[in-house]
Amino acid sequence: MMNNSKKIALTGGAAAAEALKQINPDVMPVYPITPQTPIVETFAKFVADGEAATEMIEVESEHSAMSAAVGASAAGARTMTASSSQGILLMAEILPIAFGTRLPILMLVSARAISAPINIHGDHQDVMFVRDSGWIQIFSENAQEVYDNTFIALRLAEKVRLPAMVIMDGFQTSHSVENLEILENSVVKNFVGEYQSKNNLLDFENPKSFGPVSLPNSYFEFKRAQIEAMKEAETEYKNICHEYGKISGRNYDYFESYKLDDAEKAIVVAGSTAGTAKMAVDELREQGEKVGLLKIKLFRPFPYDKIAEALKNVKNIAVFDRTVSFGSKPPIYSEVVECLYMIRDTKYIIQPYIYGLGGREIFKEDIKKIFQENWDGKETKYIGLK
Repeated sequence: MMNNSKKIALTGGAAAAEALKQINPDVMPVYPITPQTPIVETFAKFVADGEAATEMIEVESEHSAMSAAVGASAAGARTMTASSSQGILLMAEILPIAFGTRLPILMLVSARAISAPINIHGDHQDVMFVRDSGWIQIFSENAQEVYDNTFIALRLAEKVRLPAMVIMDGFQTSHSVENLEILENSVVKNFVGEYQSKNNLLDFENPKSFGPVSLPNSYFEFKRAQIEAMKEAETEYKNICHEYGKISGRNYDYFESYKLDDAEKAIVVAGSTAGTAKMAVDELREQGEKVGLLKIKLFRPFPYDKIAEALKNVKNIAVFDRTVSFGSKPPIYSEVVECLYMIRDTKYIIQPYIYGLGGREIFKEDIKKIFQENWDGKETKYIGLK
């Protein structure tokens, strides 16, 4: 532990609220929804107790929360919000507007199943539903990563002027108490800095428009510029992670490579399940099995060439998705296949698995058994299905 930090125990939701308190954003429009609620409840208490000076706006729906966030950010305010599940789907109309107008809004997400049937427990269906809305997406394994990713995502969003989501698993991370190290307030303030909006509606000396009509002779060029902004986000993410590692002692990358160097079989996964998978890898390694893990952190933009390089020597790969793409293969699997397609002279077996929908647990023994299965990569398999 570095001298500028202290160790405490918090849930993932409380860790997010702690990070928000240290950032002290200008505006936070919110509407509560399980399992996001502890984030906004805890932060609202900080505001009520005078520990943060944020203007919290209690709105009537998540659609209004994101609309208010767009307005606040366009006016030049450092703006954040939080949501889950149906709330994110209700925001879906406004998410690409935040992206298209280049507003660096930060949203904390406790990822949850979507209806129907109604389910309040964790999976990745909500964030994968909006994965192509233009938002940067960063996955967190545990409370420590939720805390750290909040600062990293904020810096990244404001650097490239794109909105960003910090994603934690609903309940498994958002409501589980874990030890983590938090930085001193002064260190956080120095890292995130004072927000200086490049363009805002309240700059009356230089009036401007946000979100104008774009006809066929200009719309395509807007989209092309947004594509380039996403490419820039990939580069800047690594730079900001490196800078954060210097002040925290915790070094992050596009993904975490765990015992992959000589692995003959590997699992690719995002979120809290990575912790369980690491234990399975460790036990199988003790038995002489050459297995490994790649944990996705930055999902949007997806670092294709970096992941291809990390997996190029692993010929048998299982990809775990905690979501469904109806009528298609699951999303993380599809991205990994695209990565390895770049290496055309090598034959890989890439096996898709779907797990954990609606909060169904996956255990260490489940993962150990999957490592010992024969993978053919032909059909999607389901973990823990009755």
